[in-house]
Amino acid sequence: MIRLSHYNGNPYIGVYAAANEYVAFVPRDAPDSLIRDLTEALQVQVQRGTLSCTNLIGSLVSMNSYGAVVSNMATRAEVEYLSRFLPVFKIEDRVNASGNNLLVNDYGCVANPDLSHKSLKGVEETLLVDVIQASIAEHKTVGSTCVVTNKGVLCHPSTTHEEMLLLKDALKVPAAIGTLNYGAPLVGACIVANTKGAVVGNKSTPIELGRVEDALDLV
Repeated sequence: MIRLSHYNGNPYIGVYAAANEYVAFVPRDAPDSLIRDLTEALQVQVQRGTLSCTNLIGSLVSMNSYGAVVSNMATRAEVEYLSRFLPVFKIEDRVNASGNNLLVNDYGCVANPDLSHKSLKGVEETLLVDVIQASIAEHKTVGSTCVVTNKGVLCHPSTTHEEMLLLKDALKVPAAIGTLNYGAPLVGACIVANTKGAVVGNKSTPIELGRVEDALDLV
């Protein structure tokens, strides 16, 4: 199932919300319509909260079925709250916007090339996957450049054939290219998805939604 939605009028919902197979996190002021769309499309429990005392949850957390990685700016209370649902690793790194800098599913992870070895080890131990470092479409922020589930990965339209093969090998799912929100190339910022469905920014076109269906195997 695919739903068009927004965060208080903003179609870049991947910046503000994040989900895995079981739970989604949204800001405290998320509209009821977004919570309803996430609940119905992804078949998850939706939790309200903050990260680093901001609403930018999608940019600041990366998670799969096994754990979550958060920015080192997350407060103790926020980490304790997330820990009720998943093991949590707090990145102590200059590159710490985890949602932007990690692209992860249950099979693998692609990370910003600037992340330290110490951070990568913590990511591997928390998310229980192997991590490789790479840029995609000349962007180091691979989590905003692409979106991945346990069925597929949708990539920035400038992703090369070689990069798509790298993603397929690292994440163990097929890769495809597309845009969202009427031509926005940073697709990870425009969508929240899992294997059961996707919630997509409401500026997205029918052709773009078709690419999501195909890439993430949601037909």
